[in-house]
Amino acid sequence: MLLRTHLAIVVAALLLFLPHVNNKIIFVFVALIATMLPDIDTGFSTLGKMKGFRFLQFFVRHRGFIHSFTFAILVSLIFAFFWPVGSLGFFLGFGIHLFVDSFTKDGIQPFWPYKKTSSWHLKTGSLVETTVFVFFILVDVALLILLIVGVFG
Repeated sequence: MLLRTHLAIVVAALLLFLPHVNNKIIFVFVALIATMLPDIDTGFSTLGKMKGFRFLQFFVRHRGFIHSFTFAILVSLIFAFFWPVGSLGFFLGFGIHLFVDSFTKDGIQPFWPYKKTSSWHLKTGSLVETTVFVFFILVDVALLILLIVGVFG
């Protein structure tokens, strides 16, 4: 999936969780960064193009260990011990990225090192993905309006 689709879907989840978290700014910031992190293992991603992450691409393959719930759980546990306020936002952003990528043709290995791949038929950048993106933008706007009006939260 493209970054814009990941972000649109994560924003919908953020808007649903936002009324229930104490540190809203940290929660949103960590979740938005975390949704970009799984793709640091490719030079085509926003973060992967940065020189600080290029070295990592020599050691891991795209959609390998970093693209797994194994990695997400390990990092979330580390956050839970050392920076608890960031752990939920990290797991939400990272986990949604992985969940969404599991619907693409390439899929993910959800529980690395177990080799079983979770994939489907969705092609990255296709009309179907664009439709998903537009749908979630509309959901985001609706949820934001409901949040502002006070219907939920």
